[in-house]
Amino acid sequence: MTAVIFSVASLLSTLAGGLFALKFNDRLHFILSFTAGVLLGVVSFDVLPEIFALAQEHRISATGAMVALVAGFLFFHSLEKYVLVHHAHEDSFAPHHHPKVGILSASALVGHSFLDGIGIGLAFQVSHSVGVVVAIAVIAHDYCDGLNTVSLMLVHRNSKRRSLTMLILDALAPVLGAALTLALQVPTNILMLFLGFFAGFLLYIASSDILPEAHSQAHENTIISLIGLTILGAALIFFVVRATG
Repeated sequence: MTAVIFSVASLLSTLAGGLFALKFNDRLHFILSFTAGVLLGVVSFDVLPEIFALAQEHRISATGAMVALVAGFLFFHSLEKYVLVHHAHEDSFAPHHHPKVGILSASALVGHSFLDGIGIGLAFQVSHSVGVVVAIAVIAHDYCDGLNTVSLMLVHRNSKRRSLTMLILDALAPVLGAALTLALQVPTNILMLFLGFFAGFLLYIASSDILPEAHSQAHENTIISLIGLTILGAALIFFVVRATG
């Protein structure tokens, strides 16, 4: 039950980040630059190390998780390029902004948040102290998860109302994940596959979706600022993970 209580704090953190993005959507390219760095940081300093730690602890090969990472990357690439983007009578070289792409991108973050909740629950199954450390890390970066979810929805021309709906789903996801662990024991190898798959999702979103959009209308005098925000986002996650790990 302690895990669920901590996951509620994660819910509030996610909502705070999303509401910030809704209020300042006129500065979306700056938010997106920061968001891309955060996603890269989450994958590099949080998700991947967690996969390797689980593999080492349980003496399981991490190869399956890496295959899942590539599968997640290519799966979303295929959906975006061949299913959602290439509609008839569209100019092949025109910018593409489809609400469904934003929903799928945000859904990947909802899935990640659900795994965050599972992570909190499983950590408390190990020990109370481990659970608290993991929960603090999740709460810290779930603020950025909320910001990321709204940013992805808005950049693909979704309405604020629809963006708020996805934000609420993202906020509820860790609570549901933590609650699930009260009734179920998730096999470690399955959890590693989930982590790898969503790492691939997040890498694709950051590198092929968010960063190009953030720089699509950048002026020469803002490029350095945008790059700096991306570095700042990645650095933030690095220090948060190290401080709470």
